Amino acid sequence: MMHNKVLTGRIVRSLSGFYDVQTADSVITCRGRGSLRRTGMTPLTGDFVEITVEKGKGMVERILPRKNCFVRPAVANVDALVVFAANTNPVTDPFLIDRVAAIAGDQEVPVYLCINKCDLDPALDLQKIYTNAGFSVICASAETGEGVEALRALLRGKLTAFTGNTGVGKSSMLNALCPSLSLPTGEVSEKLGRGRHTTRHVELYCLDDDTFVADTPGFSSFDTDQMDVLLKENLQYAFLDFAQYLGCCQFRDCSHRAEPGCSIRQAVESGVLEKSRYDSYLRLYEKAEQVKLWELNK
Repeated sequence: MMHNKVLTGRIVRSLSGFYDVQTADSVITCRGRGSLRRTGMTPLTGDFVEITVEKGKGMVERILPRKNCFVRPAVANVDALVVFAANTNPVTDPFLIDRVAAIAGDQEVPVYLCINKCDLDPALDLQKIYTNAGFSVICASAETGEGVEALRALLRGKLTAFTGNTGVGKSSMLNALCPSLSLPTGEVSEKLGRGRHTTRHVELYCLDDDTFVADTPGFSSFDTDQMDVLLKENLQYAFLDFAQYLGCCQFRDCSHRAEPGCSIRQAVESGVLEKSRYDSYLRLYEKAEQVKLWELNK
């Protein structure tokens, strides 16, 4: 019996059960082998996989080990996350940035903040909050080209996921980084202050031989299903600006909410830690407090 040749590659696009796999020579559209269901793993954009090809049709046989994965957006092996924000049409709520950064921080994925539309509003408050919190912050404008090359330098050699609330300019920035993509961009409704979804699936765009960007749907995709895997005991570690204060509280099991002698609260009160970051921690703790360990092991 003749055996099909096994190829390895990376999934660069997933849509309706079909997976476009970039191999050394070409992109091959594949289905997933039924036996994958027994592993409990679904192929994700960004996965490295083994495939076989017969009569021009590809089949994903095996998913190679992942270094990380996100449920929403469904993407794997992410090297960094760029959160897009703006202070005008639409205005980004810092809580949305903090929620996504906590999800990424829990998996030790670095987070960069790109403040877009700086030609219309420089978003000085957002710049201050996240620079003080230790984020790499890029002030940019896809319209004027400001910050595009600085962002390109951060992306080089990585698989980076782009996310941000709809209408903030993720696809516009991708077009600025790589004009040949000609991605559709959504006009933002002046009345609603939000854009129509222009990204319907997760796809990797190749900016260079070793540089990929995953464009994902807006913040609505980072819903409570994804937050539920973040236990309240782990939340403090997902806020990287809290790190130097952990272990310095009066009580070893301090939740950093109401306990006396809390080093985090003292840092907030003295203005060293940004209050909006701490407020986001409290909101996320309240969500995480509802998660039970047995639910994660179902």
